[in-house]
Amino acid sequence: MIHYEDFDKVDIRLGKIIEVSDFPQARKPAFKLKIDFGAEIGIKTSSVQAVGAHNKQELLGMLVACVVNFPVKRIGAFESEVLTLGFKNANGDGWILVTPAKNSVTLGSRLQ
Repeated sequence: MIHYEDFDKVDIRLGKIIEVSDFPQARKPAFKLKIDFGAEIGIKTSSVQAVGAHNKQELLGMLVACVVNFPVKRIGAFESEVLTLGFKNANGDGWILVTPAKNSVTLGSRLQ
């Protein structure tokens, strides 16, 4: 069991996917993302195993929840700067990304 103070250390922010590209070098099917978190955090990169759950057109412009204070993770030659959050889909072939039900949230807002 963790304490609230432990969870509070995880900085989860809302971003908007502004670029999606294929990531054929990844071991598991994945996309490369550029995500805009607004003026405070800026634009960050992320790799997501969302192939099978989402397509590139669907992802472009999507609002997503990401952990922004983990260390950079190198995946081959790509640096994933944030962890984009999601749930494994029922088919087991991709992650369904966490997104707000309404688009009235400010980019860079922190999950509380």
